[in-house]
Amino acid sequence: MYNFNALYEPKDIAEALALKSEHPEALILAGGSDILIKIREGKLAGCDLINIYGLDELRGICLEEDGTILIRPLTSFTDVSMSPVIREHLPVLGEAMNQIGGPQVRNIGTIGGNICNGVTSADSASTLKAYDAVLEIASLKGTRVLPYLEFNLGPGKVDLREGEILTGIRIPKESWSDTYGFYTKYAMRRAMDIATLGCSVNVRLTKDKKQIDRLRIAFGVAAPIPVRSPKAEAAAQGHAVDEALLDLVAQASLEDVNPRTSWRAGRDFRLQLVQELARRSTKAAIERAGGTING
Repeated sequence: MYNFNALYEPKDIAEALALKSEHPEALILAGGSDILIKIREGKLAGCDLINIYGLDELRGICLEEDGTILIRPLTSFTDVSMSPVIREHLPVLGEAMNQIGGPQVRNIGTIGGNICNGVTSADSASTLKAYDAVLEIASLKGTRVLPYLEFNLGPGKVDLREGEILTGIRIPKESWSDTYGFYTKYAMRRAMDIATLGCSVNVRLTKDKKQIDRLRIAFGVAAPIPVRSPKAEAAAQGHAVDEALLDLVAQASLEDVNPRTSWRAGRDFRLQLVQELARRSTKAAIERAGGTING
């Protein structure tokens, strides 16, 4: 039983924005894989909904002329993972999407909904943050652009202001060009489970494959929101590709995380996972980039 008050179904983005402005407390319904569960559980009983799922203009992925990868927010997890653009230029994002739930959830759930929920366990979040994603957020006043790194304000809270709807996710060419990434998800089950901890790393190596030209690393469930580790990234800059690098990244990552104890895992165990997943993901990303870890 779904106890909601009113359901609005706009025909285009302009109407959706007008409805959101007219009904600021109404919730945006995309795939519904999260919000409908909360309504059924009674957590959002009696709410108003604006259903944007039928707006195909908010769906799809393309490579723009300047090399930017544009992902529209209603693109399903399955469509992200199957996209030729993602497979060629950003395969790690598709791999992360394939670790969400089961086929039914991946077919209906959307990448925009995944990050707008603001949960730290969102499997897309760490990879998007590690690749410097930029968000397009529209309202009747116009469109503002916001780095995804600034979007999460707290647990379940994001920087969507009154009357705003997420309309685009952009990955600049500078962020994905010549980079190779790897996402590691640790969960209690191998499939259909929320992450106990997630780690996404991407690297760009020097031409001789001997040093780190650039490293980006981000974590899910390692803090109240998905976080990057600037300390680890700075420590890796210019470092030789060796075992000492893995130790350095693992240790430096601890300075930028603040995991909690929950029924899934204790804080100390999550800190151990931060180090281990940082090591594994960094090693795997380097190997994908053509490098070899030397002792």
